Amino acid sequence: MGKKRKRKKRLNAKTADRHALYQKSVQAPEFEVDFTTWFYKRRVGRKPLSLREDFCGTALLCTKWVQSDKRRTALGVDIERSVLDWGRDNLLPELDPDEAGRLTLVEGDVRDVHPDRHDVIVALNYSYFCFKTRDLVRGYFEKVRGHLTDDGLFFLDLFGGWESQQELVEKRKVGSFQYIWEQASFNPITADFLAHIHFKFGNGSKMKRAFTYDWRLWTLPELRELLAEAGFTHVEVLWEGEDEEGDGTGEFHPQTRVTNDPGFNAYLVASVGVPPRLAAKRKKLTSTG
Repeated sequence: MGKKRKRKKRLNAKTADRHALYQKSVQAPEFEVDFTTWFYKRRVGRKPLSLREDFCGTALLCTKWVQSDKRRTALGVDIERSVLDWGRDNLLPELDPDEAGRLTLVEGDVRDVHPDRHDVIVALNYSYFCFKTRDLVRGYFEKVRGHLTDDGLFFLDLFGGWESQQELVEKRKVGSFQYIWEQASFNPITADFLAHIHFKFGNGSKMKRAFTYDWRLWTLPELRELLAEAGFTHVEVLWEGEDEEGDGTGEFHPQTRVTNDPGFNAYLVASVGVPPRLAAKRKKLTSTG
């Protein structure tokens, strides 16, 4: 008789790991590596090699970055030791010795002075929304500016539109579990925003409030102003394209004017000075004009 196959254990609220669930349902590190590389090469004219991932959590993006090129280095910064330890225990063993040697994890505040300057610094998954005052956000942006290379780019993502201020629940199937995003409250006077992530499993069990976010909902104009105040002289808004049915294509391009959207995700890319290739393009247009 052949050997009996072990049944794959089904996920449930007691056995599932919230960080693993988050990675599967929220993060897209391969896309982010490709996207930042594509845009950096488009603007600067070379491949970016050094990354700093602020609010890095488990540092999944850092691991994908060092795996993508043998010349690449990554620094992940997060204030939560337990989350960094999860990454050390679960992600770093997947790296070979060379890759692991090019990745550094730092437990600390993203506003502290950290080693080196970097081609790319990212603050993704709206993580910087934890800073609720203009002074805090500006101060953080100033620190980022000081840690970029001369031709470095700072990438941030954000969401907005009037749906972002509503109390709502959105559900999405991810493999064998359900991802649930709950916008619990919004205060229009302060822009305080409270949200939770829940996970529901096939046996009906639910991991409630696996993650909770107590943020300020910042708007595009506010963030552009704060980046300028922090010393960034060039800021671009990258807007997602839509297909014929109005669904997002996953492709983001610079825009200066768009139609109003009830719910959007966008990127801001900031630099000190106009990126080389864009400056050359402008110079050519001026000389031929």
